[in-house]
Amino acid sequence: MSVPLWFFIACLGWVGVKLLRPPWWLVAVLMIGGYLLASSFLAPAIEIALKD
Repeated sequence: MSVPLWFFIACLGWVGVKLLRPPWWLVAVLMIGGYLLASSFLAPAIEIALKD
């Protein structure tokens, strides 16, 4: 069975929010921060660190 990565991440995030019950502002800050970090000049360094 092949599941798209975006669907797996969305399900994992949904389960995490349901189980851990973090404040919504923290979820929003993490999502926006991750999006901004992925398109920054640090993206190549993060990619190299995650590949190893």
